[in-house]
Amino acid sequence: MTPEQLSDVVRSALAAAVERGVLAVDVPAEVVIDRPKNPEHGDYATNVALRLAKAAGRPPREVAEVLAAELRAVDGIAGVDVAGPGFLNITLAKDALGAIAVRAVTAGEAYGRTETLAGQRLNLEFVSANPTGPVHIGGTRWAAVGDALGRLLTASGAQVSREYYFNDAGAQIDRFARSLMAAAHGRPVPEDGYAGDYIADIAAEVVAAEPGVLELPEDEQQERFRVRGVELMFAEIKRSLAGFGVVFDTYFSEKTLHDSGALEKAVARLREQGHVYEADGAVWLRTTDFADDKDRVLVKRDGEPTYFAADCAYYLDKRERGFDRVVIMLGADHTGYVGRYKALVAAMGDDPAVNLEILIGQLVNLVRNGEPVRMSKRAGTVVNLEDLVDAIGADAARYALARASVDQQIDLDLDAWTRRTNDNPVFYVQYAHARISSLLRGAADLGLVLGEAGDVDTSLLAEQRESDLLRAVGEFPRVVASAAELRAPHRVARYLEELAGTYHRFYDACRVLPRGDEEATPLTTARLWLCAATATVLRNGLDVLGVHAPERM
Repeated sequence: MTPEQLSDVVRSALAAAVERGVLAVDVPAEVVIDRPKNPEHGDYATNVALRLAKAAGRPPREVAEVLAAELRAVDGIAGVDVAGPGFLNITLAKDALGAIAVRAVTAGEAYGRTETLAGQRLNLEFVSANPTGPVHIGGTRWAAVGDALGRLLTASGAQVSREYYFNDAGAQIDRFARSLMAAAHGRPVPEDGYAGDYIADIAAEVVAAEPGVLELPEDEQQERFRVRGVELMFAEIKRSLAGFGVVFDTYFSEKTLHDSGALEKAVARLREQGHVYEADGAVWLRTTDFADDKDRVLVKRDGEPTYFAADCAYYLDKRERGFDRVVIMLGADHTGYVGRYKALVAAMGDDPAVNLEILIGQLVNLVRNGEPVRMSKRAGTVVNLEDLVDAIGADAARYALARASVDQQIDLDLDAWTRRTNDNPVFYVQYAHARISSLLRGAADLGLVLGEAGDVDTSLLAEQRESDLLRAVGEFPRVVASAAELRAPHRVARYLEELAGTYHRFYDACRVLPRGDEEATPLTTARLWLCAATATVLRNGLDVLGVHAPERM
């Protein structure tokens, strides 16, 4: 019985008590089930009696005693104790606890998936680096976290579309084009331009693709370098992200908003809502009506739309594509942008608390040999995605970047993440999976197989280390659901590390395979199922993070 199943059991017990008239409360939509810190207090615990006592008009311990009586009659529950001010400590029957292993193995890839977010249609935008250079380390963090979050939300039943918004219009693209032109002509990069070896490489590719480009008038040259350069740069960005295991459902061009009339449509929509006015020759959105610190310009005096106008058009486009909620992941340097974006959503007639979600991520600092790593010859300014992958590998990079809460700054020690020791978290987790894979291969060599689910006696898993591991395996669906709800992939990583440790302790204490002339027993089979269940969870958890689960290391 998993925590989710036990939660339903407790809710059913509550409903039964209400129906019989011994409790007068509304049955909550969810009952929280926890694991006691002290295993002697049972397999699981809940504070539901404390939560319902006020509504019931009775002391918490009385409510707990009523529930305990209902639960003691449930098959699969061996005992229920009322503790402290009204906690319920629940001990499962051995076969009920052991059944977790069978459920995990038989569910396979589906184990851990829930429907907690079913019905939600989410647009998840992340990375969205300008196509003027390689993906820098900040964007790399968003690639790892964003992709993991997309996997989490999908595993929890949401319909998720991953989207990359690339700014292929505006002043930064003009600077990029002028930088390419200068490199092609052998001139220094403009003072406000982009530096790095990649500029010369792309400039050479443009000239090779269009041999006569350097003979064109300057304005035509710039346009050709802009179009072809952005195309080549973005192709490289997509290639490096794909090598990192991150592929988007939609790559959305800002330029299409300008070319399709979407900006004018968005301004018209905002005007219809009564929030647009004109002053000093410009068109403004009255965002101060929605708690912004100042009103925002939509169209400048010269008739050029602002970036903010493009953001308005982009948000409207997403909503018209049918997304219930727009989720945007931004770096710490965009914190000041949150207020104006919420204001534009409200000005569109939507509810920012319902239709918008902005996640802000902090910086990543790289360290090697105790010294900060700052420069990349390739990018010319900062360390980029491929630098990090070259240094520690894609699996370690993804795990390291997703392992910390996004609101925490990371100091990532490149030396530590390449060590093949238990001090390296990703190695520790992957090694646990490889260790189980090796054990199962060894079992197969001895002619031992799991057999049918109905033939295994999981009630034999009575040792403390076995119970600890069963409870840990049973936690996985709830960890996934919670991590998705809280937008916190790092919770999965930390859980996997705890699970790996729990497995290693089990393996050291409980011999699985027979030795020498020993015969395999029903306990052998039960422990093989437990090992296979643990491998399933490690594999599924690593997959949520976009990290491989190797069978050999």
